[in-house]
Order: sequence, then structure tokens, then C-alpha cells
Amino acid sequence: MSQKRIPAAFIRGGTSKAVVLKRQDLPEDEAAWPHLFAALMGSPDPNKRQLDGMGGGISSLSKVCVVGPASRDDADIDYTFAQIGVDSDTVDFSGNCGNMSSAMGPFAYDEGLVEGPRDGEAMVRIHNTNSGKMILARFAVSAGRAIVTGEATVPGVHGTGAPVALDFLDPSDTFGRGALPDGQASHVLTLEDGRKVRVTMIDAAVPSVFVAAGEVAGDTCSHPGAIDEDAALMARLEDIRRQASLIMGLTTDLQAAAERIATPKVAMIGPAAAYKDLSGETHPAEAQDLQIRMISAGQAHRAVPVTGALALACAAVVDGSVVNACISKGADPLNLRIGTPSGIVTVGATRDPESGVISVARILRTQRRLMDGHIYVPHPAANPFAQQD
Repeated sequence: MSQKRIPAAFIRGGTSKAVVLKRQDLPEDEAAWPHLFAALMGSPDPNKRQLDGMGGGISSLSKVCVVGPASRDDADIDYTFAQIGVDSDTVDFSGNCGNMSSAMGPFAYDEGLVEGPRDGEAMVRIHNTNSGKMILARFAVSAGRAIVTGEATVPGVHGTGAPVALDFLDPSDTFGRGALPDGQASHVLTLEDGRKVRVTMIDAAVPSVFVAAGEVAGDTCSHPGAIDEDAALMARLEDIRRQASLIMGLTTDLQAAAERIATPKVAMIGPAAAYKDLSGETHPAEAQDLQIRMISAGQAHRAVPVTGALALACAAVVDGSVVNACISKGADPLNLRIGTPSGIVTVGATRDPESGVISVARILRTQRRLMDGHIYVPHPAANPFAQQD
């Protein structure tokens, strides 16, 4: 046979879509996964369309999730996320995808990988292997299946769906380097073009770095396409991202930082202001607490990655951070309203005032299984399965 077929599901989680695979259907040797995942996504594609695979040509549609038995006693399942490059064959396991996290509990429940009530509310304890952190997913079930219809909305997703409540427990310090580099709420970086910018670097939900849009000649009301086309702005943001990677201890040199496309995330933030989202709807300033434009895997995100939004919420409760200085007066840290290209996203975080520990970050998403069956991979990319012939 010229192709191998692998049992798979294709699922939307929040504003992302991913191929979801069971650990038991993959090569035991995880070193074989990157080549396999790039092939099934259709990467690399210099045309940035991924026509020969399951990818959709943008970072939020170029993802793979793996679900398997829990490797720790306090979890029900293990979940591993892979971000696949679009025009490269880079496969980055360094960070989690919060959007796709919303689909992991329902997938495990529907597949019989976890026990739960036949009707009512199910709770799945998810161990994200990328970050080593725990996520609690709560969702409604009926007749032994996760419910997908409901009234919950997610900016960037047309229509409504059943809510999935996600609590990211103890979200800080996913890489063992601390939540804040050197314990500082902000740092001043010197960019290649000579300008000095103040940033906040935080490892919470996902390592992220935030900068005020005005300091990099950016605008948080901008269309993502316009940001992508502004080569000078994208170069400044990538410069910040790479420097932050070194300061946060994620990589040891700039070349390694460049190759690590998923983390840290980099984002411009700005104060609340009226703007039009991608659907043309106008959002008044009073409906927001601040705005964000985040870069994900080298592209301006069309909404905001969930983990990026959670990192923003965590940074907002840190005194002296650039995020804390930007939010509207009187904003509720448990219900922070973020203006994104696709609309307003509400996230929250709680921080112990005495210890300073961020105990939980939370968000509401929707998810839906779109298809399942088998995915086909060209035989050369499927050599790890040769022993099955």
C-alpha cells in the first residue's frame, strides 16, 4: 500500500481545529511523531495552504492532539498538543493549546476513555503533558454523549454551542523557571532597530510576553492581515519574542528561539477603544477592559489563543506589569473583557494576595466533533508503521 491509515477524529475546540489521535494508534517511539504529524497536516507548504493534508493554511488550523491513559494518579487522561508549521515542517510540543483543551474531555468521554454519568455534568481531569499542568473540564452529557448544542458563544465561531468550563489549576511556571523572570513584573529590552520597550514576560498557562502596542508602532485595533503585512512590526515582535525566550530560560540562543515557534507567545496590548471585529461588528470601548493582538506561530491570530488569553489574565493580576497598567479602572480580574479581532473574550484569574501564587485561570469554550474515521498518510511518512505490514 502507498498510504497508511490511522484512526482519527477531526474536532473544533474554541477557535481552533485539530486532528485528534489516540496514543495507542501512534508509534511507541515518540521521536517518529514530528515527521508523521507534519505529513498528515500537509506541511511544509511554501504556498501556505496545506492542500495535501488536513491543515488549513493558518496556525489555528494546523494542530494535532494526542489523548491517552493518564500518567499521574490525579488525572483521568494525558493530553499532548503539537503545533505544526504551515510553510515549514516544524513540529513544536513546547506549549499547550487552550482552545483544543476544551475538546479533550468530551472526546475522552465519548470514546469511553473515562467514566462519567450517563446524564448530567461530567468532569474530566486532564493532564497536559506539554506544560505538566492540570485542567479541569466540565460539560453537560446526555444519553452517554457530550452535548454540543447550547446557547454559549465564542467570538470567532459562528453560532452557539454547549459550554465547556475550563479551570487551569496552578497555571504558572509550566517550565520550571518561575512565573516571572527574576521575579520582576517588567523588563526593558533593546530591539535591533534601537528602540527600547518595556515588556512583561510571564509563564502562566503558556509562556508569553506582552508589550504596549504604541511602543512598537503597532495598533490593537488593526486587522490581523494588516499586522501580518507590516514586515517591520512583525520583525520587532519576533525580536521581542526571541529575546524573551532567552531571558525566560526557554532556549539558550537566538537561533533556537527562532525555531521554537509555539512559545513564548508575543502580543501587543492596548487600552479599550472602539473597533470593528472581523465580522464587521463594532465593539464600544466601554464593553472592554483592554485589547490584544497576539502572534501565534509567526502569524497574527484571528482571535486569541486561549492559553494566551489566560496568560494575559494572569499578568493582569500582577502589580507593576504592563498588562496591569493597561486595563480599565475597576476591571474585574475574574471577568476580564478582552477585545480581540473576533470579538470580546472574557477570562479570569485569581491570585493569593499573601503568597502571590496564581491559583486558577478560567475560561468558557465550545467544541464539536466534525468528523471521525481514518486519516491517510503517504507511506514514506509512515515508515514508523512499517512493522504493521
